[in-house]
Amino acid sequence: MSSNGDLRAGAGHALRRFGHALIGHDASPELLCELTNQLERLTWELEEGVDRTRDPSSFGDTWVAPIADGEPLKSYDDRPVSGRSSPWGLDLDVHRRGNEVHASVTLREAHEGAPGRSHGGIVAALFDDVFGFVLGVEHQPAFTGELSLRYQAATPLHRPLSCWARTYRREGRKLFMTGELIDVTVEGQPVLVRATATMIAIDADKLFVSTAELPAPPDEDVALDV
Repeated sequence: MSSNGDLRAGAGHALRRFGHALIGHDASPELLCELTNQLERLTWELEEGVDRTRDPSSFGDTWVAPIADGEPLKSYDDRPVSGRSSPWGLDLDVHRRGNEVHASVTLREAHEGAPGRSHGGIVAALFDDVFGFVLGVEHQPAFTGELSLRYQAATPLHRPLSCWARTYRREGRKLFMTGELIDVTVEGQPVLVRATATMIAIDADKLFVSTAELPAPPDEDVALDV
């Protein structure tokens, strides 16, 4: 029998497929009414269940486990962008390549912004997530301090894309990262988006403290100067 984690992952995958189908296909009023009624009923059933809290250890293992070159990178199942149970996930295939992280992705109907193109916020979320995988390679817990993107060309739907990222410098608690999103199906493999990020290192034990117990954040840009 499948584990509860595998069953949740199957539900997450089905929800992602459903989202693309809903956005990408016409449906009769009757079918839409039926879908709404069934989804409302199932949602009510889920909401009657016991509230879930994620096991903190599912996050902490990322910083200590060795990651061999070429090895696929995994994270916790509910991770919004890349978790296998996430209804919003992008179905990334992520691997370590030397000191870089490479993610393969094909964006689809539910990711559309301008016609035939990905929404820019989806691309930003993609980079933020891939930069997070670099932290696993670095064995360094950190949070995003700054994220900057330069959109050089439209990001197409339904075409295989490659997103890579790496750390290029470290100063104290700050890790400076860079990355690119590339269209691998076009001759010359043009760069669609370039991104940079500043990640702020944090002690691993602080990841397991409730945000309500943490001190208030410093004003404005002070966090980036530590």
